[in-house]
Amino acid sequence: MSYPPFPTLRGLARHAWLPMAVSISLVLQAGCSRKAPEADAAVPVIAMPVQATDGAVAGRFPGDVHARYEMPLSFRVSGQLLERYVDPGEQVKQGQALAKLDPADENKQLANARAALEAAEHRLVFATQQHDRDDAQFKQNLISQLQWQQTQDNYASALAGRDQAKQQYELAQNQLRYTTLMADHDGVITSRQADVGQVLAAGQQVFGFAWSGEREVYVDVPESRVDRIAIGQAATVSLPALPSHAYTARVREISPAADAQSHTYLVKLTVDHADASLQLGMTADVSLQAAHAAEGMVKIPATALFHQDEHPAVWVVNPSDSKLALRPVTVARYGERDVLLSDGLKAGERIVMQGVHTVSVGEKVTPIAPPHAEDAPQ
Repeated sequence: MSYPPFPTLRGLARHAWLPMAVSISLVLQAGCSRKAPEADAAVPVIAMPVQATDGAVAGRFPGDVHARYEMPLSFRVSGQLLERYVDPGEQVKQGQALAKLDPADENKQLANARAALEAAEHRLVFATQQHDRDDAQFKQNLISQLQWQQTQDNYASALAGRDQAKQQYELAQNQLRYTTLMADHDGVITSRQADVGQVLAAGQQVFGFAWSGEREVYVDVPESRVDRIAIGQAATVSLPALPSHAYTARVREISPAADAQSHTYLVKLTVDHADASLQLGMTADVSLQAAHAAEGMVKIPATALFHQDEHPAVWVVNPSDSKLALRPVTVARYGERDVLLSDGLKAGERIVMQGVHTVSVGEKVTPIAPPHAEDAPQ
């Protein structure tokens, strides 16, 4: 029986490299068949044109609508509430009766004052007659000097008593008139604090009342930002309930002291050209303009600001080749959601709004709009 010859060492080496050579050849062929990546592929980024602003915004604050004049209504005399003619929310006219107290005591006081006045007038008539008689007799030396002086004194006393009784009678008339609560201006009843049958003290509030006409917006400003606000400062007022309306306003009053609990300052703004659609209690969004607005400023979202060696900068999209360039800018004011720039950008230039730390200089991009409308610059 014969056996095949045993392979030599050289033959074994030749057979071992054969599979390796085949594998290397397949890898090279697969690599050559793949397409090389494009070096200039555009990367999508959120980029939009910047907007110019006509002035710096000192801040945005929530507020609510009030009447220019709001006050409590109360009786000027005490008594038991007999009738109430209006309810909260009703529009009233000047001179309209709103409520009434029991006038029994005031009627008696008026009758007493009338009787006192009639008696004083009778005494004055008698004193006047006596004065005229004694005057004629004194001129004829028929009475003494002392008697004439006594007559003059009685007449002066009767005249003063009549005047005093007349004043008391008019005061009693006023007291009776004060038992009816009247509207002193056109307006609306905002609240009620008394019910029929309740005994009220003079000056105790019965209704809350707001005048018709002028409207104001009240905002609470933190103590760290109140120094940016001044009397007469302009503002823009928008209301969620009236999306199609926008009003201009000016600061009328700044509280001299902070609220003890909230530590905020109450700022009152008078609304220009307020119309009937501006209802009391509506929620408002107030944008206060800086006292000294500068021209040529642009506003960008805070997310668009990049820092290069601690210096502010933005990524600008070159309109000719859509490549990015990092440009230094000068910040005039940092806001809650936006940044006001005084130099470095012009209105209309397109910048990267979000993802500023994921791009690089010279990178080619495709600008796209923010996925949410509220993220777009306002």
